[in-house]
Amino acid sequence: MTREKRKLLVVDDDTGIQRQLRWSFEGYTVEVAGDRAEAMARFRSEMPAVCTVDLGLPPNPDSPEEGFLIVEEMLRISPETKIIVVTGQDDRENALTAIGKGAYDFYHKPIDSAELVLIIDRAYYVYELEEENRRLQQGRNTTPLSGIVTAAPQMLKICRFIEKVAPNDVTVLLLGESGTGKELLAQAVHQLSLRKDKSFCAINCAAIPETLLESELFGHEKGAFTGAVKQTKGKIELADGGTLFLDEIGDVPLPLQVKLLRFLQERVVERIGGRQLIPVDVRIVCATNQNLEELMASGGFREDLFYRLSEIVVDIPPLRDRDGDAEVLAHSFLAKFNRQQGRNVRGFSAAALTALAGHPWPGNVRELENRLKRAVIMSDGKRITPVDLDLAEPESVPEVLNLAQAREEAERREIPRALSRVDGNIPRAAKLLGVSRPTLYDLLRHHDIKVE
Repeated sequence: MTREKRKLLVVDDDTGIQRQLRWSFEGYTVEVAGDRAEAMARFRSEMPAVCTVDLGLPPNPDSPEEGFLIVEEMLRISPETKIIVVTGQDDRENALTAIGKGAYDFYHKPIDSAELVLIIDRAYYVYELEEENRRLQQGRNTTPLSGIVTAAPQMLKICRFIEKVAPNDVTVLLLGESGTGKELLAQAVHQLSLRKDKSFCAINCAAIPETLLESELFGHEKGAFTGAVKQTKGKIELADGGTLFLDEIGDVPLPLQVKLLRFLQERVVERIGGRQLIPVDVRIVCATNQNLEELMASGGFREDLFYRLSEIVVDIPPLRDRDGDAEVLAHSFLAKFNRQQGRNVRGFSAAALTALAGHPWPGNVRELENRLKRAVIMSDGKRITPVDLDLAEPESVPEVLNLAQAREEAERREIPRALSRVDGNIPRAAKLLGVSRPTLYDLLRHHDIKVE
């Protein structure tokens, strides 16, 4: 928080003091109020980090009650706000009462501007430290798994599931359409396991010719076949002590499925052309976009291998079924490709955000990433449009989001969308949604929505 952006609310019915403090805090944005109604209106509007409150206010300036009510109301709305009560010389008891109600500090009249500036600066310093601590605490809980960007309840549930499963040395089978992030989840399983300091080896079983796949997995001895000019370890052996990720496991040919099943049962490998049985300690994580039950029914996948691989099964939803994730991921990719391409595209038009939310995304996250890369390169303006994304213009664009009267289901859906539009800025998101910052914090906690 820079000094130019600091806001200070002065609550005092003495116009002379108001002018004095405006002059004393010329480096701040100073708002003034002369009574409780005006003070609370300005407070809700500006949400300042620090306020000074005179306890003696109209309609009964000889009583501290109005000042006490202001302190209580402000702290009920924003508990983190620092309130400095200003009292007369004989009001020490009332000042201590205000401190007991949650005020940060007190100051006796007559006002010495230099002393009060020091108190205000210190209050801001404490506020900024606490704000930074809250931001860092949120940052630790922002991304459920490293590399996974999501705000959708469907994916957050899967992330929590992975966090529980990963430390246990069981085989994990990830099911989902192409481009849904299966390899990222596999890496997360490895990073959260006791094997995280060992190797993570990945192999795409559909990308390697059948004649070479066995050698890639199990290795070969020198001279085992034409072109085998040296001894070569396979991926299983290279992953010893760590994790082996078998992507597109449904494409493994039946003869190799038999050898893979034997390895899973006995935990030893035999290189092609070799006679030595080599023990290997490795965790297996598999993934496929195929329906393995249908493959088993048609004889294309061994049932006994399936049950070896499916100790834990995780169904990953497609992007079209992840509430709000298209917009959240779009902003993440925009920042990524701005850096890579040296561009400064600032965001998305309202029509582009509507188009992103309405597109079915048959290619899932991979399709979204490709469209964003193209959009950043091709965009001529400061904001990406549906044309840049090669998406159709939406027939209508929704009104600005407002959660003041939204139901709980709408809150869960719209809060992540609002946060994505303002890059996770809580005050701006609160303004966009039509709620106060403390209310938004309460909603985030209520819905277990994490903020980056």
